[in-house]
Amino acid sequence: MIEIHPSAQVSRLADLEDSVRGTRIVVGAHSVIDSFVKVKPVGGSGDLIIGAHCAINSGCVLYTGNGIHIGDHVAIAANCTFAPVNHAYQDKSRLIREQGFLPSRGGVVVEDDVWIGANCVLLDGAVLRRGCVLAAGTVVRGEIPAYTVWAGEPPRQVGQRQ
Repeated sequence: MIEIHPSAQVSRLADLEDSVRGTRIVVGAHSVIDSFVKVKPVGGSGDLIIGAHCAINSGCVLYTGNGIHIGDHVAIAANCTFAPVNHAYQDKSRLIREQGFLPSRGGVVVEDDVWIGANCVLLDGAVLRRGCVLAAGTVVRGEIPAYTVWAGEPPRQVGQRQ
């Protein structure tokens, strides 16, 4: 089921694929989904919930997997991937594509007022706390504290001088 708030803007060149398993895709008020954004329900039955006043820029791919919850006032730069799902691979006697998926690590959670730079990858279990900033090209699989700038190195507080 796809629910788009009347004030939201979804480019006609975006591809929001509807789920065959009941996954909900919700786009909040005044949010913008740019051209060439792909939403694909795959790897689980988690919902994609996008809050109000969010921007998802061109080239982003969001696999619903174990769920993605994006808060309000979130900016997501171009070419980011949200992958809250993991393939099973331990059984050497079977092809990986035949083994299904590993248990959920909690999906992906992005709290309010977060900025995600270009080409970031958020994996199952990623939690971006309120007000944090991800540098371009960052891969996240755990929790990023509130109001920190993260570039895969020790975080620093937003506004802190280097």
